[in-house]
Amino acid sequence: MPSFRFLLVILSLAVTLLSGCVPTMAPLPQTEISPEDRQRAEVAVSRLVDVGDRMEPQIEQECRKRTRKLNCDYLFVVDDRLDLDANAFQTTDRSGRPVIGVTLAMIAEVRNADELAFVIGHEAAHHIAGHIAARERDAAVGAAYLGRAVQAQGADPLTVQRARRIGAEIGSRLYSKDYELEADRLGTIITWDAGYDPLKGAQFFLRLPDPGDKTLGTHPPNKLRFDVVRDTVAQLRAGKIPAGS
Repeated sequence: MPSFRFLLVILSLAVTLLSGCVPTMAPLPQTEISPEDRQRAEVAVSRLVDVGDRMEPQIEQECRKRTRKLNCDYLFVVDDRLDLDANAFQTTDRSGRPVIGVTLAMIAEVRNADELAFVIGHEAAHHIAGHIAARERDAAVGAAYLGRAVQAQGADPLTVQRARRIGAEIGSRLYSKDYELEADRLGTIITWDAGYDPLKGAQFFLRLPDPGDKTLGTHPPNKLRFDVVRDTVAQLRAGKIPAGS
């Protein structure tokens, strides 16, 4: 029985495959899917179970080692709606429990277990590094700064409110690329310690559209991200980053 806990928001097929690992939940409307889509979902979920079960101990170990009083009991959420694009994200629920979400399209898009492991490691790293809280602080600072600046010019309350929204958006993006690179580095370490190849895993990012080096962009250029992974692997191989660090 896999130790990696799943909440499958979806598909009766996936629920059947992972019965015993899924919390009790209200039944969802049944949707007819083709045999091809059913087979694709079955392969995707099976791959996720295998990779998740192997990654989970390393993720929790890294989380507990690097943090204090942070919830390290990860919950994995799979959205199997077949019309969704390939996507993965990290968030927390109302209790502060870390949640990693992926779509079936994402699981099916990766070409091997190393790529899926790296995606999971990257998302897990965001929580360990406290990036959600950091972006919230950045947004609050941006909102306050621009709001005060506009208010000082005699703007009306509605204009000040709009300025605060713009400031929050700017603030949340200010260090976003740095956070992504930090998650790439820590995700590389987690993936390596779980026995996967981060260099093979990071090939997934090289297939994504390159965001370039845009001012206030949310993600850094793909080449820069791959360079961070490559340099981190070199340090791991040279013993400059001890195993499990």
